[in-house]
Amino acid sequence: MQQNITDWHTVLPFFASELFAQVQQAGLFEDSKTFADVTVKSSWQEVIAAFAHEQHIPGFTLKAFVNKHFVLPEPVAPLENVQRTTPLAYVESMWNALTRQPDASPAGHSPKNSLIALAKPYIVPGGRFREIYYWDSYFTALGLMDAGREDMVINMLDNFVDLIAEVGCIPNGNRAYYHTRSQPPVLALMYHLVAARLSPAQSAKVNAALHQEYAFWMEGEASLSDTHVAHKRVVRMPDGKVLNRYYDNSATPRPESWREDIHTAKALGASSNEFYRHIRAACESGWDFSSRWLAEPTSLASIRTTEIVPVDLNALLYTLEQTLSELSQTPADKQHYQERATARQQAIQAYLWQQEYFYDYHYPSQRTTNVISAAAMVPLFTGLATTAQAKAVKNTLVAQLLKPGGVVTTALATSQQWDTPNGWAPLQFFTTHGLIRYGYDSLAADIMQRFVTTVERQFAESGVMMEKYNVCEPELTASGGEYAVQLGFGWTNGVYKRFKNLLGQDRRAGY
Repeated sequence: MQQNITDWHTVLPFFASELFAQVQQAGLFEDSKTFADVTVKSSWQEVIAAFAHEQHIPGFTLKAFVNKHFVLPEPVAPLENVQRTTPLAYVESMWNALTRQPDASPAGHSPKNSLIALAKPYIVPGGRFREIYYWDSYFTALGLMDAGREDMVINMLDNFVDLIAEVGCIPNGNRAYYHTRSQPPVLALMYHLVAARLSPAQSAKVNAALHQEYAFWMEGEASLSDTHVAHKRVVRMPDGKVLNRYYDNSATPRPESWREDIHTAKALGASSNEFYRHIRAACESGWDFSSRWLAEPTSLASIRTTEIVPVDLNALLYTLEQTLSELSQTPADKQHYQERATARQQAIQAYLWQQEYFYDYHYPSQRTTNVISAAAMVPLFTGLATTAQAKAVKNTLVAQLLKPGGVVTTALATSQQWDTPNGWAPLQFFTTHGLIRYGYDSLAADIMQRFVTTVERQFAESGVMMEKYNVCEPELTASGGEYAVQLGFGWTNGVYKRFKNLLGQDRRAGY
């Protein structure tokens, strides 16, 4: 990368400053993320010092100070120049609207905002999400591949390789305030999309990055014991095998949702800093928020994310271990990673399979949860389920999660956005391709068509693609969560494009 490896750290004191806290507490912006994404006109040190002095001067106002010292972020994708005649035309037009050019600054220059600089162009999701997001990018890449934009997928892959070398993980997004957590590990999946297009040197860099990502997720494994069963993202199961959980290295309010976290903790009476870690860990999962992480499905105060061993995370890490085995240069390494994958598969079968379905596992109680969710489709997507398990999961899916507009996130209706009635593009993709892997092609095609119809129905009314959809009542707009439904939208565009292609409905002449 062009930016000095320590440059992005210079912004971190800003998020711990009295200035940041006062602006967020004052509610100057409807969304806390707005102030987390501002650009400073001078330097972070200077503006913090100026605030310490000026706040005591008669007539001082926060709003005037912010306007004087900061530039607010622009909307991600103004729609004036976006083609909106058909959904496919919109998707094609949005690739450019959501593209960001390299933002790397010269080495040694401190950044003016919270972005961690990237050296290659990339695609952002849209709405309030002005940066590249890790797991979003895989689903966006599916549509880019079908649109003949493989070069952009390789650019984003290169950026992730750079990020993991610089930050130590692929962060939630390329913002300084995301540096303590990642997202579902999909780097191996992105690599497989473009592996045939990579040079030997590029493949070697990706291989090194995959090893570093694996080390990130497995950090602390050697320290586990009967009395120390969990450390960061690793959990020792009762038989000694190791599975993984979501985690965050910080236990403080999220800068991008600072006011929301403070108010939620106060309203819920959640006094422990671990509440914030559970919230952050749920963000690492990508499912922020869901009854999957709650002891009581309707109470966010009962969040316990770091106590959960998630089925989807471990299925994706199984793919990472298999990929590392495939890329190994020596027989010993190949065998090592294959043995790790096999051990993980056995642990998933032993602890996350119960009563004809894959569930998450609550390790303190040594019991699976009872939340039926679409995360159970990821073991089918990665191929670790048996034929009998795939059939049982398929039957439960049809009975519990298949809705008129596609697959719903969980079987529980709550106020959280990753529960009923919402459906999300990534889960439609994992579900359909998991079914195809086990021979349920007609059901997969049915789900694709249901979701495509939902997207097109909403597009006819709004002229945009949404972040999420109400798949139980497709005529209604999705709701729930801590922010309004976002427009854009990267992963919906990508999955919609892929589904149209697979259904034989992607007609370029119709654009």
